[in-house]
Amino acid sequence: MYKDQVILSLLRQNSRSSLTEMSKKTRIPVSTIYDKLKVYRSGLITKHTSLIDFSKIGYATRAAVLLKAPTSTRIQLKEYLSKHHAVNNFLKINNGYDFFVEAIFKTIQELESFMENLEEKFEINKKETFYIVDEFKRENFLSNPDLIFK
Repeated sequence: MYKDQVILSLLRQNSRSSLTEMSKKTRIPVSTIYDKLKVYRSGLITKHTSLIDFSKIGYATRAAVLLKAPTSTRIQLKEYLSKHHAVNNFLKINNGYDFFVEAIFKTIQELESFMENLEEKFEINKKETFYIVDEFKRENFLSNPDLIFK
């Protein structure tokens, strides 16, 4: 299990690292890392992606939105949000809400229009919107092999 966590943390740090680089850092043979990667790709690793600073390409407005909807509209709301181009992350949650939505827009006006559109299309019992002002840590869990306990 320790070897798996170390390999995964190196992948989380830089998924483009070569097997040779990973082997040198971990002292795990290249063949072992290769075999483990084959196993990981069959279900453990769900997606390879890039983390982007959206503000540098003109998308300066990010918001986290908590939503609670009546049971009668929840499925339609879920389908709508799952397909919406501005929704970056979409999660089912608990403690008084149904969904957590992280959405990204160029302007605050676009965000406000998105929220108004939601309320026009769907009955929403409760909503909270939080503007994301700054980001201090993202996608960092299990990304530092030095912090893994043996």
